[in-house]
Amino acid sequence: MADKWIKPGELTTRKEMKAVFGGGQGQGIQPCSTSPNVLLYTDPASGEKSGYYDGWLPTDDSSTPLFEYTGDGEGDQVFHGRYGPRNRAILMHAEEGRALRVFKAAGRVPGEGTKLQRYVGKFKLDEEEPYVLRQAPNQAGELRRVIVFRLRPVDELTPLPEDTIAPLTETEIQQVPVDTATSIIVDPETYSGKPISRSATRSTKVERREAELCEAFRDMLEEHEHQVRRFQIRTSGLSSSLLTDLYDTKSHVLYEAKGTSSRESVRMAIGQLMDYRRHINPNPTLAVLLPKKPNPDLQDLLESVNINLVYQDGGAFVGWPIGDI
Repeated sequence: MADKWIKPGELTTRKEMKAVFGGGQGQGIQPCSTSPNVLLYTDPASGEKSGYYDGWLPTDDSSTPLFEYTGDGEGDQVFHGRYGPRNRAILMHAEEGRALRVFKAAGRVPGEGTKLQRYVGKFKLDEEEPYVLRQAPNQAGELRRVIVFRLRPVDELTPLPEDTIAPLTETEIQQVPVDTATSIIVDPETYSGKPISRSATRSTKVERREAELCEAFRDMLEEHEHQVRRFQIRTSGLSSSLLTDLYDTKSHVLYEAKGTSSRESVRMAIGQLMDYRRHINPNPTLAVLLPKKPNPDLQDLLESVNINLVYQDGGAFVGWPIGDI
């Protein structure tokens, strides 16, 4: 119906879109009350003042282009409570049968102050990684957690150069609070009695176990007066970011946690730690954090690449000596 009325590249206004789809005109994220849609408005002129850099990624490993869209909120962005409904509308769009429609500000109506909106197209959340979390400044220059949604086009779209996020000229590395973590801001399985699809959440049982393991280990480190952070790494030539697991600033140890002690998990942890370490100067000591002791062959594998092992045994953490604790 509405797809026939407006096509990607066509200009419109928020008022006209309200008449067609429903939804308000003020906020960037507009869940519609009279149609199964969530309208997403982006305006670089105002959004970048709040640390919002929306657009197509310059490169992506998938054959389908990826559009990043920053969530709502000047403080730490969430999915729950007073400040979470608009972000949750995006997160739960598939379960609620809604489409995501993106519009970008494109000048003003001649002779008026009304902003024109160019329709970018219809999207859905990426099924493998629906969102990532980053640290970005708000209008006051204060760093806060932002939710960056990863959108895939429903129909074939050709990214325009002016809608593509500029790649970084230099790699950026910064330490960020350890609570930049998915599990802390939302547990989508408690949102409703309906089954939650993979497209709406990364919070599987294994990932929750990993988050609980991280929190328990973090508590232990902080009890011994160790400060725990993460590294946010944005590599040159790209615009996306990497977010490490726990970093012990006192002992200069970088930990990669996994929710299982399987071969697949250990091999993945090794690859991630090797990827992160080359960006951090001086290179940190590396360690894998697991929920239980892995088999002897995996212990040998970790030792062969000079990566230490820490695992949980009951209520204690054992294995490689944990810094100076």
